[in-house]
Amino acid sequence: MSILKEFKEFAIKGNVMDLAIGVIIGGAFHKIVDSVVNDLIMPIVGMFGNSDFSNLYLGLNKATRLAQSQKMTLVEAKKLGPVFAWGNFITVSINFIILAFIIFLMVQAINRLKRKEAALPTLPVTPTTQEMLLTDIRDLLKNKNL
Repeated sequence: MSILKEFKEFAIKGNVMDLAIGVIIGGAFHKIVDSVVNDLIMPIVGMFGNSDFSNLYLGLNKATRLAQSQKMTLVEAKKLGPVFAWGNFITVSINFIILAFIIFLMVQAINRLKRKEAALPTLPVTPTTQEMLLTDIRDLLKNKNL
């Protein structure tokens, strides 16, 4: 088997296609979850105080300490030298906790729907007229051969 043929089988079958679909859906899902966090949750958090700590930092040299005392943004301070960006870490951590909780709630809702669906009684499938006629013909032929 040639390497090209093996690669074609690998790329078209199974895991690669599943992975590609997962990545595409994950990208779209990321946008939804990101919007929920940034557009719905964070404004509510911001009502109770500052929800963006990303510009809080500790200057690690003379220039960045001066930038800190002059309330420069983190981006501006990083241009001057090294900074310990602890506020950005706090903001990212809060966003992660909110995101993880939202995903937990979504998974919980999906599992609840699956349990409800599994609990629903299934109705017996009634055979079609054609299937009933074929069954009758089979039974007649079976009895005739006795």
